[in-house]
Amino acid sequence: MRPVLFEIYGLKIYGYGLMIAIGIIVAIYLTEKLGKENDYSADDVFSLTLYVLIGGVLGGKILYLIIQYKDFIKDPLEFILNFGEGFVIYGSIIGGIISVYLFCKKKQFNILTTLDLLIPGVAIAQGFGRVGCFFAGCCYGKLTDSILGCVFNSPFTPDNSRRYPTQLFLSGFDFMLGLFLLWYRAKHKKEENKNGRVLALYLILKSIGRFLIEFLRDDPRGSVGYLSSAQFIGIFGFCIGLVLFIYKNKKREV
Repeated sequence: MRPVLFEIYGLKIYGYGLMIAIGIIVAIYLTEKLGKENDYSADDVFSLTLYVLIGGVLGGKILYLIIQYKDFIKDPLEFILNFGEGFVIYGSIIGGIISVYLFCKKKQFNILTTLDLLIPGVAIAQGFGRVGCFFAGCCYGKLTDSILGCVFNSPFTPDNSRRYPTQLFLSGFDFMLGLFLLWYRAKHKKEENKNGRVLALYLILKSIGRFLIEFLRDDPRGSVGYLSSAQFIGIFGFCIGLVLFIYKNKKREV
């Protein structure tokens, strides 16, 4: 693990922050490129990205506070001072979707079309974010002697134990998901009533991938019964995505 990748004249460059920044830049580039196909201007894409960033950060933090409410009640000041730590990806997704809705309502854009433009870049940005998690050493996996494991020597796992690098598993999955969605969108871009299907596929596949990888994680996080909070929320994400995808395909066939 390398929380600090390097220093430039005494300025520490943190791996997590750098990967997040790269992910945002890539997401903006992809969204702007796809947006041109639907007559979105560069200003529209910039404003949309700003909305999504704010909504994603607030949504991820709010859901984290809800899940970890007991710790928050014990020491709320620590949560405020360490605002940059502790986010839940599904909260960021929900917050991002709400922000897109508000943006589309203001601009009178189609919300499903707009989300389809954003989602491939979002998936790839999440892939970079998970690489940042690996550098930081958080979101780690269970103990293992497998060749897939690696030694964690971060502040989050001070025992220098060998664990599954679940951050990299999630990162690889997110990159492949983003590329698949780009391919799917390009293949079906000439079809009518296609809007919403990229979003639907993201919700379906993201929920499945995250649900499975969660079984390998071992870091402290919220739970609902025998499921982690991410798995529990993912069930709803999968159902919503499946219903949307089936509805859009039926509508296309009519």
